[in-house]
Amino acid sequence: MPTDQANTWASVALLSPVPDTPQQVEVDADVLAKASALDALRVVGGNALYGRVTISGAKNAALPLLCAAILTRDPVQFTNVPVGLADIKTLSALLISFGVTVGLRSDGVAILRADNIKSTSASYDLVRKMRASILTLGPILAREGHAEVSLPGGCAIGTRPVDIHLGGFEKMGAKISIENGYIKASAPNGLHGAKVELPFPSVGATENIMMAATLAKGKTTIQNAAREPEIVALANCLNSMGAAISGQGTDTISIQGVEQLHGASFEVIPDRIEAGTFMLAVAMTGGKIILEKADIEPLESLVTLLQEAGVSVEEENGFVVVSRDPAKPLKGTDIMTAPFPEFPTDLQAQYMAMLALCEGAGMVTETVFENRFMHVPELNRMGANIRIQGNSAIVRGVEKLSGANVMATDLRASVALVLAGLVADGETTVNRIYHLDRGYENLVDKFRNLGAEVERVKGQ
Repeated sequence: MPTDQANTWASVALLSPVPDTPQQVEVDADVLAKASALDALRVVGGNALYGRVTISGAKNAALPLLCAAILTRDPVQFTNVPVGLADIKTLSALLISFGVTVGLRSDGVAILRADNIKSTSASYDLVRKMRASILTLGPILAREGHAEVSLPGGCAIGTRPVDIHLGGFEKMGAKISIENGYIKASAPNGLHGAKVELPFPSVGATENIMMAATLAKGKTTIQNAAREPEIVALANCLNSMGAAISGQGTDTISIQGVEQLHGASFEVIPDRIEAGTFMLAVAMTGGKIILEKADIEPLESLVTLLQEAGVSVEEENGFVVVSRDPAKPLKGTDIMTAPFPEFPTDLQAQYMAMLALCEGAGMVTETVFENRFMHVPELNRMGANIRIQGNSAIVRGVEKLSGANVMATDLRASVALVLAGLVADGETTVNRIYHLDRGYENLVDKFRNLGAEVERVKGQ
């Protein structure tokens, strides 16, 4: 597919930044997927990164926020939305199928109105493309008393079972069955408050149960809740819509159900994973970049390790400044992924790419997803020395990486291979970059503006 045609979908479903009222847009998720399925990134290594980059709104915050709009009949407006992402457009298509009016503006504003829910069924054709689609189950169930959602798809990095979500809904009075690949949930008399203890601090389950509990009768308590900044953002947004939530950011969240929610306007928080990715990029290439609209606080676990490795990360005048002298070697460090505030699993692949060039050895232990080392064979194709032992990987630093033809396997693995290409000798082609389109907005332009040689081409 020619590059100009592949880029066409980037403007699909975007309104100009003029209208202040919802306007229905059309989103064809199949077109989005097919447009980038054969695309690749060509990366030529060797350039240090210099300049400024603006961090987009967080995809992982925006998706549950858009789902929260189902909970009210009033218009809800979000700003700083990464409207160019495939996941945002896929979820928009799903919401439209429910009868929600969705307007995505090119200036990052999303306006939604769910005044008339016409369907409570989420089809496989849409849900299979993105696991976050399961987040529509709680709001639809709470508002309409019944919902039918296909078992979700997404990146193949682990099972990520939905039984944690379903167990919470059952404690709140819902009847759950799984038939022909669909989750069927009903609560004809409405949901009621309950004490829900999660077996694992699942972000998605915390979000889903919290949204459903806003309209339940009585008080719901989520114990062992996830503490991620995206959870806090969702709770704060729901409170601005009239919910009564407390404890967000701790492992115990309390939700007092209310009769109804109302419209609100809310700004999506910066994408900490994108910010961390650019921090790791300059750590690998050397140079100096200024991150605009970045929040350093939720990245403390990464910043501490980068400083130990020999990278400077400072806050200056409201910006985050990251730099490393290319002549000074990086030092290997060990990491272990875990729920927030520990090291995020969504930065594991990128950090491993950096470790491949560090002096000495580093160990990466993955405790969140059981299948998140699929980037290892591809990094080894580029000359890395990585050996997997169970849920750990031993990374022995090498002097240099070499360009190669590699295959992206998931969202974060995709960008890890791009980072490796930025420092490799010669040319690297990263195939199957539709994964990148799901989670990184304008990545090519952002890297090119920092001096990297990156372009989107037809894949092999």
